Amino acid sequence: MVENVQSSATTARPSPRFVATYWTLAGAVTPLGSPDQEASPHDFAERVEVAAALGYAGLGLMRSDLGRARERHGYAAMRRLLEAQGLSLELEFLVDWMAEGEALAAAELAFEELLRAAQELGARQIKVGPDMQGKAWPLPHMCERFAGLCRRAAVAGTGIVLEPMPWSNIADLTTARALIEGAGERNGGLLLDIWHMARGGVDYADIAALPRGIVHHVELDDGAAEVRGSLLEDTLDHRLFCGEGVFDVPAFLAALAAQGYDGPYGIEIISAAQRRRPFADVARDAIETARAQFARLTPTRPTA
Repeated sequence: MVENVQSSATTARPSPRFVATYWTLAGAVTPLGSPDQEASPHDFAERVEVAAALGYAGLGLMRSDLGRARERHGYAAMRRLLEAQGLSLELEFLVDWMAEGEALAAAELAFEELLRAAQELGARQIKVGPDMQGKAWPLPHMCERFAGLCRRAAVAGTGIVLEPMPWSNIADLTTARALIEGAGERNGGLLLDIWHMARGGVDYADIAALPRGIVHHVELDDGAAEVRGSLLEDTLDHRLFCGEGVFDVPAFLAALAAQGYDGPYGIEIISAAQRRRPFADVARDAIETARAQFARLTPTRPTA
């Protein structure tokens, strides 16, 4: 971190705002399973109450979970629950938006559902992924498709965040930056998850060098030194709480501070072991361990 040596007084950083991602609050679910397997067994209202009580500023919903919550409460009541607790909302997860044929048609149906929910619920953002099979798509094609998502999201009053992943066609910051800048939409930006950055070998100095404003969201977690199974299996079943693995979380946070990021931090604990525990306990441990990493940062110094 760059310090202003002209002043000896330090300035405390603002308290970080944390978002409990869908997986952190979901409980005993099966990631990538059928919609019934992926939907949380815990009522939406209960998750909202737990997130607020633990000090989260927002929470997330997966599309597979969205239908169950809507059927039980309706969008109007869901929004009232969120607003009563002062919580923001994020929605996930769209794939195949750069595809063709049947895959694109399915993605279009999913996106329409997410857009409607975002508008009805006042969601801050919709998370989208790259090509999960790693198929290479021309950059102009990806930029055009991403720009289209952003323009439609703007009408719904929400944003689009793209999450680079190491096994995908958008695994590095060079490609990710080119796509965002090529799309050129203000409500579209990057979602940087420390798991994908660390497992993908991304240098945190490259994060610090990204232009200000291109990072729209960040996610925190940790991982072991060795990948267990494939990268996909490791990310879905073996993530750790911040500080329990080998990822240098404070260095990641410092790089983001240097880059100029000042938004909320999602905490994404996707873990087979944690799914067996009470979800409220997982959410508590997640936010406490994330806070501890911020406490390890050196205070900034004010400009003289």
